[in-house]
Amino acid sequence: MTASAVTMEQVTPIAAPAKRQRFRFVANKKAAFGLVILAVYGVLAIIGPWIVPYDPGARGGDLVQPPSTEHWMGTTHLGQDVFSQLLAGTRSVMFVGFFAGIVATVLSVLIGVTAGYVGGKTDEVLSALSNVFLVIPALPLIIIITSSLDNAEDWLIALVIGLTSWSWNARVLRAQTLSLRRRDFVEAARATGERTWRVIVFELLPNLTAVIASGFVGTVIFAVLSEITLAFIGVTSATTWNWGTILFWAQGQQALAQNAWWWFVPAGLAIAVLGTALALVNFGIDEFVSPRLRSAGKTKIKTNTGRTVRMRIGFTPVIRKEPTP
Repeated sequence: MTASAVTMEQVTPIAAPAKRQRFRFVANKKAAFGLVILAVYGVLAIIGPWIVPYDPGARGGDLVQPPSTEHWMGTTHLGQDVFSQLLAGTRSVMFVGFFAGIVATVLSVLIGVTAGYVGGKTDEVLSALSNVFLVIPALPLIIIITSSLDNAEDWLIALVIGLTSWSWNARVLRAQTLSLRRRDFVEAARATGERTWRVIVFELLPNLTAVIASGFVGTVIFAVLSEITLAFIGVTSATTWNWGTILFWAQGQQALAQNAWWWFVPAGLAIAVLGTALALVNFGIDEFVSPRLRSAGKTKIKTNTGRTVRMRIGFTPVIRKEPTP
């Protein structure tokens, strides 16, 4: 028997044409899917209270009834329509989540990037401020503040959440800024006489986009869960509808013991889908700002026979010829 010689084909990478993709971020499937879900939530938050089929607080004769053509998501122990409550509560959840996320993100960027870039006494003072807020338990503080106020409105709850949840993101941004401020492009901007604010805005912030976006998404999720938690434990007003209020009444009336799954499952699914959408947008931003992630699994090579092979991370394409008899 003679050993068959196995030969390898030479592969040469194909130079992809340089095309400018204006909507590369939207073209990302993860980001596009997440944005579509967020857009649906946004539309429901705007028009939800106007298109509800029933008054969310109105009592009816159908008590603890499963989903039907008349009540798409069933009814509560007072005959209230769960679907109407879910639609009416979407606005409160979305407003608190995104308003708190914006407040916390603005504070974290201002304090974290300034501390990391300026340094010196400014860094010490801002870092000490961040450390103080970092060790403060945010949720108990929010509970104390909101419980001491009568009928705390959504904007006040969002403001309290935003003012108490910026410190961690500020520490992360400070660390990233410290690693960037001595880079060549930053030193070049300084050497040309650029002002500090221009260096921060045009040189540092574009390189911190992924970190800022990740912090924003995390804060929105935390704010949504915090508001729902406050409503679930009865701290906020039980007459203001949000998804936590639905869960509060469902838990108080032992919906699980009554097998009334339609009372609490829709609100739980709404929370899960919102978190998934925000996570998908975050993944899309990571791939958009990172060339390594963006090109993962998309590099093509062509063999001498004209066959195209798609490369994968961690694998080297090897094409073997069948031995001739």
